[in-house]
Amino acid sequence: MIELPHVPKRGAKPRNKGITMVMDKGLSLRQAEDMISASGHLIDFVKLGFGTSYVSRNVNDKLALYKSAGIRPYLGGTFFEAFMVRNMFDDYLRLVVDKLGLDAMEVSDGSIRIDHESKCGYISKLSHHGTVLSEVGSKEAGILISPNKWKQMMHDELQAGAWKVIAEARESGNVGIYRPSGKAHVSLINKILNKIPQEDIIWEAPIKSQQVYWIKLLGAEVNLGNIAPDEVIPLETLRLGLRGDTFFTFLPKEIAQVWIPEYKDDEKEEKEAV
Repeated sequence: MIELPHVPKRGAKPRNKGITMVMDKGLSLRQAEDMISASGHLIDFVKLGFGTSYVSRNVNDKLALYKSAGIRPYLGGTFFEAFMVRNMFDDYLRLVVDKLGLDAMEVSDGSIRIDHESKCGYISKLSHHGTVLSEVGSKEAGILISPNKWKQMMHDELQAGAWKVIAEARESGNVGIYRPSGKAHVSLINKILNKIPQEDIIWEAPIKSQQVYWIKLLGAEVNLGNIAPDEVIPLETLRLGLRGDTFFTFLPKEIAQVWIPEYKDDEKEEKEAV
């Protein structure tokens, strides 16, 4: 393939930024194989969403498949909460580490309320056994968290040992960092970014318009999660400016001005509209 100029450089796996996390909501082995064949080189993590690992067949085989492709699988945070609400933390640890051999795990409190000090304690304990991804934000649309509390929770969970914090949006993309319409909660996001380094955050962005928003705001190496299996390659083209929505994002202004006579250097307005 001929190399194109003005295409953003993407780090190679394993990487610390530019992460793509895929949501597996019950893929079969064949579907997982097909996904890996098409886009495994672009995927950093696969989350077996919510409690799907409890009811899916051939989970061990699928986890082994992901690992062999250089993809790090982990169980969804809701499944972690299912153990916590039953007072079964030690059982969860044995399942994840001993039985499934996972080196990544998610801690969340989106469905139940866990005292934040206790949540940080779970993060700290699990961090001794692998990489912890900690999700911040409620899955319930009616529960509002102040920007200051968002920032403090993210900060504290990183300090407790989380490798990255995940900004909650659900697979529907209409809670947490997004409004019910699916548009970005801009004031909240700006306040978070004033406190937390962007490379420490994975933004859940299941909808294309949300992916476009983040790439225009933070660049090609933004960390994005809850990506559908068939959206990995389309997302990568957005990251590289090889799709209409981000076509001119990474091109020099002098090129954009030639090809779009009405081109204006007014990115602020674009970044605030998902």
